[in-house]
Amino acid sequence: MRDKWSSRSTFILAAIGSAVGLGNAWRFPGLASKYGGGAFLFVYLLAMLVIGIPLLMLEIAVARRTKQGAPGSMRALNKKAESVGWIAVSNGIGISIYYAAVFAWVIMMFFMSFKFMNMTDDTEAASSLWANTIKTTGTTSGFTTIAWPVLICLVIAWALCYFCIRNGTTTVGKVVKYTVSLPVICLLVLAVRGFTMPGAMDGVAKLFIPKWSALTDSNLWIDAIGQVFYSLSTSMAIMFAYGSFLDSKANIAVDSMIIAFSDMIISVLAGIVMFTTMAGVGMLDNMSASGIATAFIIYPQAIVKLSGSGVVNMLFAFVFYFCLITLAIDSLFSIVEGVSTALSDKFKLNKKKTTLTICLIEGVISLIYVTGAGLAVLDIVDYFINSYTLILTGILEVIVAGWFFQTTKILEQINKNTKSFFMPYVWFIPSIKFISPAVLSGLFVWNIVSLVRGGGIYGKSDGYSLKANILFGWVVMLLIVLSGLIIRAIVRAKAKNGYTEDTRTWDEIPEES
Repeated sequence: MRDKWSSRSTFILAAIGSAVGLGNAWRFPGLASKYGGGAFLFVYLLAMLVIGIPLLMLEIAVARRTKQGAPGSMRALNKKAESVGWIAVSNGIGISIYYAAVFAWVIMMFFMSFKFMNMTDDTEAASSLWANTIKTTGTTSGFTTIAWPVLICLVIAWALCYFCIRNGTTTVGKVVKYTVSLPVICLLVLAVRGFTMPGAMDGVAKLFIPKWSALTDSNLWIDAIGQVFYSLSTSMAIMFAYGSFLDSKANIAVDSMIIAFSDMIISVLAGIVMFTTMAGVGMLDNMSASGIATAFIIYPQAIVKLSGSGVVNMLFAFVFYFCLITLAIDSLFSIVEGVSTALSDKFKLNKKKTTLTICLIEGVISLIYVTGAGLAVLDIVDYFINSYTLILTGILEVIVAGWFFQTTKILEQINKNTKSFFMPYVWFIPSIKFISPAVLSGLFVWNIVSLVRGGGIYGKSDGYSLKANILFGWVVMLLIVLSGLIIRAIVRAKAKNGYTEDTRTWDEIPEES
């Protein structure tokens, strides 16, 4: 029998937990600082309304109707589209492997927060604490160097991930009650502290007062759309999995709005924390669009300048990194849940054993990130997945739904049980059929152009070698894109032993009453 959410609130909390992650806490404030504060918030809101929310509703509604993960849901729309779902699953595999490493770094910094007690005003020591511990070489050489503290924290990260989803919706439901509320509480505590600091209102002004001239910067629109696309956890199989656990009475139209706006509100709250704190310590101009640089290099400098008391600074560090832990865990286990759901659906596998196997295999692969070359490899893999395969998946999803299926059927599912708010036809259909394909295709082409301009067709302007970019960039991207063919080969092999696959489409799948 298929898993089901125990309640509406459990689904909403789980989806919010998946959407709200480390990107909300560190990348969102950095981009807002880079692109004129309120101007970035305006474009972000616009992109969420026009692209993010319709795509989120699409994934949840199709999965609720078909009771399938990403591949089965896409197959239900068109028999030839199952491979699109497998690309989404493969995105999840690639992201979860390196996300676990970042989670491990956060856990490590939490454990090492006591060191901030003796670093008052010592910004150099604070900024080098993380880099010295992970033993990064800054290049793709150094695979023989192991950062043992990171390795221990990586094991903890994967153990926590499996513990949270070992029994599917049952354990997820119990975990998200705490892991969604705790980071909000932590952010509120940090925000209160930020507002008490001198110059805090300068930070608030920089965050909210728009510099409208920034709207002429094409990079602002590209980064805002990309942030929405990544933040809502679309195109990586998560929302398909979560949607497939909904019962027929779910109010997708309203719930999706709650999820999307909760994601934005928490991003803004994180922005307030970052801007007030950085203003209070005189580092408002030091913010970076790089989340890793912000969390592990720049923010530690701010922590040691918060007060003259090492104990206060240490406690602030513990709260900050605990907040990041609670943000990271939901995102990690939700991605793995998307992968596990897809594989167990397709091959009729035991869900709990499948989840354990995935955690073990991905855990072994993620060991590459505890080496001296780990940071460089993560930079390359993250760039190629987020700039290309993730966006490509979104393009293919909306093209399949908008042009190879009756999109009005999906809209009917979205509005099936709603009474207070209906997703309008003039909002959903134009977005899925025209606006999202055009905008996401433009974003994809822009990234290709940037790649060619930056470092040639085989690399990018990061200083990494051609060999490294091919191995960890192009090869990884090729495996993701071809994942559907790999699954087809496995299906043909299993068919010789009597395996029969589910090939039902939308109208062939009975709908729950």
